[in-house]
Amino acid sequence: MDTPDDYDSPWKDAVERYFPEFIAFYFPHASQQINWARGHEFLDQELRAVVQDAELGKRFVDKLAKVALQDGSERWVYVHLEVQSSAQAEFAERMFVYNYRLYDRYRQPVASLAVLADTTANWRPNHFGFAVLGCEHELRFPAVKLLDYAADQDQLYHNPNPFALVTLAHLLTQATRQDMNARFAAKWKLVQLLYQRGWDKQRVIDLFSVMDWMMRLPEQLKRSLWHNIEVLEEQEKMRYVTSVEQLYSEKWMQQGLLQGRLEGEQTGEAKALRRLLQKRFGPLPEDRLARLQTASVDELEHWLDRALDADSLAEVFSQ
Repeated sequence: MDTPDDYDSPWKDAVERYFPEFIAFYFPHASQQINWARGHEFLDQELRAVVQDAELGKRFVDKLAKVALQDGSERWVYVHLEVQSSAQAEFAERMFVYNYRLYDRYRQPVASLAVLADTTANWRPNHFGFAVLGCEHELRFPAVKLLDYAADQDQLYHNPNPFALVTLAHLLTQATRQDMNARFAAKWKLVQLLYQRGWDKQRVIDLFSVMDWMMRLPEQLKRSLWHNIEVLEEQEKMRYVTSVEQLYSEKWMQQGLLQGRLEGEQTGEAKALRRLLQKRFGPLPEDRLARLQTASVDELEHWLDRALDADSLAEVFSQ
């Protein structure tokens, strides 16, 4: 049985909880054709069974959902979704392979949709196929580039769709990689937006979880943000984020327990980073495992930030 992955779970959780909003935000034309009143069903185990020997790349999310259409028919169709984290030559081929394997299994139409969350502006795959001896076989799929939303950040701040906020968090994380003070300011602004939307507690918690995972901060700035959130929740009389301790890898503790907390944080950070690196790059060499065990929390967080976008293990640990 597959174990949960700390790397992709916040993205996956958000997609699963708010799937209609996800499709409406990134693929509005497709959303209009889906009969959401009939519900939808995720088929992740089925997806794993179909593509288990076709692992051609790494990504934030891959999902398979069954939905009904607005055309009045009783049939169900399948939506195959990929959120790709880095530019990769084989990505379009993977979409093609997954699409025809899913069709082969279900004998029903399969819509493959892609969200490109990489930093390579000119990488925009949207088709794959071949033609030989008069035979043509091609898949063309809608692909949304998150970088394209950077020019409309003001609109994202005012868009009520939760994935406008997720997109903002993604863009601001990339823009502030070299400036943690700027990241702190951007993250605090997004946190305030969470409470201004009038959303229920669960939605605030879910979206904060995604933002907190993306926009990692050094310990001192993390404490400052926590203080700001506590003050905000007291003012708004909303004990939302600060009431759910299990969302965070570290908890507020008394000063006398500080050393124990830091030691626990190092162990947790090292474990999460090891799982992420193994998921992306395969088994780790002994020297890399040793570095993880002896690294400081700041080093681990620095490597974790790199690991989200790096194309190789060497790039993660480079000086």
